[in-house]
Amino acid sequence: MGWGADMLSIKNLKFGHGSHIVVAENTAFGGGIYGVIGPSGSGKSTFLNTLAGFHDCQSGYAIFEDGDLLTQRVEDRPIAMLFQSNNLFPHLTIFRNVALAMTSRRWLTKFQQQQVSNALDRVGLSGFENRKPGELSGGQQSRAALARVLLQKKPILLLDEPFAALGPAMRNEMLDLVKEIAKIDNQIVLLVTHSPDDALRICDQTIFVSNKRLWLAGDTKIALQNIPSEMQDYFG
Repeated sequence: MGWGADMLSIKNLKFGHGSHIVVAENTAFGGGIYGVIGPSGSGKSTFLNTLAGFHDCQSGYAIFEDGDLLTQRVEDRPIAMLFQSNNLFPHLTIFRNVALAMTSRRWLTKFQQQQVSNALDRVGLSGFENRKPGELSGGQQSRAALARVLLQKKPILLLDEPFAALGPAMRNEMLDLVKEIAKIDNQIVLLVTHSPDDALRICDQTIFVSNKRLWLAGDTKIALQNIPSEMQDYFG
């Protein structure tokens, strides 16, 4: 599976809302891309938000580089997250939107300017620096949002269906870009998706979430060929 990277270990983790508390099986995630699949409301996005620090867990640990992520401030966690909404500011240029990953100051050092330019180049947006989000296509906006996340240079990347609104061709293009960049940067990537095709396209392994349980099902192709009983209704 995957490529070399530090391990993210989940231990005794319980998270959720109200009476819907999900128990995550103890497991470790190495470098690679993991699809997070399950019915709506099962806890997929809550799992990512818990790791990122946007939602409190009931108990448990998430260990990375000998530290528990769940005790760290959001800004100190080694995590970058891309949401369903691109969260681009419409009044700012693409260059300024991406630069916000480093600073909110108006003036950037030459080094910072070069870092932003490099991030835009990696996602194929060189030459679009001075355009506003409204002047870009949906796919280009997704690329800009991805560039901003990449500029944070975090070893763990959480993707909460960021390309769901794109057409099939553009979504595949973005997924392939994520796979290429994640491999180069040796990242651990967790991708929430409702699409088995998306998972088969780029995910090394698959995580299932169902019936208040989260577990690592293993190799994506094998996992999706051998659907467990608790996931049968979801896949149909």
